[in-house]
Amino acid sequence: MIKIKLKDITFYSGSNEEIYDKFLRSQILVAPAASALADLEKKHEYYKALRNSDIAILDSGFFCILLRILKKIKVKKLSGYLFLNLFLNKVEKKSKILLINPSEKSKLLNEKLLKKNNFKNFSSYTAPIYKKKLEDSKLIKFINNYNPSYIIINLGGGVQEILAQYIKVKIRKKINIICTGAAIAFMTGEQAPINRVVDKYYLGWLVRLLFDPKTYLKRTMVSFKIIKYFIRGEVKLAD
Repeated sequence: MIKIKLKDITFYSGSNEEIYDKFLRSQILVAPAASALADLEKKHEYYKALRNSDIAILDSGFFCILLRILKKIKVKKLSGYLFLNLFLNKVEKKSKILLINPSEKSKLLNEKLLKKNNFKNFSSYTAPIYKKKLEDSKLIKFINNYNPSYIIINLGGGVQEILAQYIKVKIRKKINIICTGAAIAFMTGEQAPINRVVDKYYLGWLVRLLFDPKTYLKRTMVSFKIIKYFIRGEVKLAD
């Protein structure tokens, strides 16, 4: 397995089996997009959450391309979309899963997806709009009462990773937490219709841009800012 350091964040590249096994042995998995990584210097809590996560996967095709061109490091992209697909296919159907969703609409669509994949033992929590200081005692109580084995956080990047760390500290027991954001919305059709072919050829950004240009044009442009980490020597192979 290859390990890449971006500042103090460790990204892992390997076979799907290796990544999945490491996730089961760890706790928090994150899949940050290039646009989310662009200004880590200004996002202190987000940067801290990524740094303290157990495994970060290479969701960004642009980051992977830069690694190959500028660092001559060949890595395997594993998006949040593909990892979530992998998880839903491999995890035992009787596993107790908690979905944390951004809205009631998402809740209904995401639960429908789990039912379609033959899951029966799951529950949902609709998250509020979190303020700068993230706290949610209601969620912690819900988790303690429900006692899930896995939590899938389906919120936006920059919030879900901080929420995962908050849960980890407050619960103080091992629950595997997946932070794949909109990945489940690609699967339900709530957002851009990403599929395996689109993901394989690093075209997710283009499909999202065509699906919602107003939102994704800015994010696409912001993604180019990650080049600065390569120029400053802040991207390297880890031991």
